[in-house]
Amino acid sequence: MTESSDTKTLEAKCSCGSIHFTVDVPKSSLPFPVHLCHCSFCRFSSGSPCVFHTHLPVGVRPKFVGPSSDSNLTHYIVPESRGSWSFCSTCGCHIATIGLESGNWVPSTSIFTDHGPENFQVGRHIYSKSVKGGGISQMLTHIEGREFVVFNPPEDSPKAKLFESEPEVGEDGKDRMRAQCHCGGVSFTFPRPTEEAINDEYLSKFVSPLDKTKWHACFDACDDCRHVTGAHVVGWTFVPLALCEPPIKPDLLIGTAKTYQSSPDVLRSFCGTCGATFFYASEERRPTDRQQVVDIATGVLRAPEGGMAENWLTWRARVGWSDSGKRFDNAFIEALQEGMNKYVLEKEGKIEEYNIG
Repeated sequence: MTESSDTKTLEAKCSCGSIHFTVDVPKSSLPFPVHLCHCSFCRFSSGSPCVFHTHLPVGVRPKFVGPSSDSNLTHYIVPESRGSWSFCSTCGCHIATIGLESGNWVPSTSIFTDHGPENFQVGRHIYSKSVKGGGISQMLTHIEGREFVVFNPPEDSPKAKLFESEPEVGEDGKDRMRAQCHCGGVSFTFPRPTEEAINDEYLSKFVSPLDKTKWHACFDACDDCRHVTGAHVVGWTFVPLALCEPPIKPDLLIGTAKTYQSSPDVLRSFCGTCGATFFYASEERRPTDRQQVVDIATGVLRAPEGGMAENWLTWRARVGWSDSGKRFDNAFIEALQEGMNKYVLEKEGKIEEYNIG
């Protein structure tokens, strides 16, 4: 298909540029409806609270912009799946699910360069009941005055299974939080804030002031995170790397993890098998090796209480880097911010404005 008065060319790109393509789509098909999938597969394979997908018209295929090519994709396929979970082999960005037989693309809309309302319209949740408590879907009930459409399979369907995790304890008998991707290639635990962290002048900045048994957490809508996760937002919690078990070195390599340096002083990691985002590490948060604090993606946390890990995390109401997020998709960030304000007010009784760290 070539661009004409009846078609429009849309461009998409990951953080590192190894995946860069255009698609020529009928103008009559725009705006594409975007659904937010909350199933455990999408969450644990991305590290994000949900993924943002749309269906390209049948027969529409991406045209890769050189030197980018589809050979730079890693395809994660599980036995029960009808499609591959495909992500950039270099930076880990989720690109699309691709039908194994049909070859049809269901791309992440978060990687497109123009997510304006004339091209994409967010408005539907799917599989929101597969995450206990609803996860981020509970904050997103309306957008631009429209009520979100919600799809969940019948309760007697195997696809309706609620994902549940069991509580864990360490050798010391104290609570541990499991972080693990879908394939299980990267898996570790961390404890609640320790006395050392609570009493340390630097580390205490990442401990909740409302509950010393919890860590801080927030949603982040910055462009860099969007381009390495393939999602509009990612949830982060902030934990001293030295507390992770088994021990993880500053190179962030554990199990099947791969790393990507998104800027000179920032190192990120993701599972090289299934693509899940795990860590963000900045030299700014490493005053000493013992005090290094890393961001851990909340989408890989196996919290028994549900997707928001509320028994472990105190969530800040303000969405991080919201200005960047609004430039990309103003309606979505406005809806999320409104929902987070209500969520935090209900949970904490007040909304406090603060920076983390």
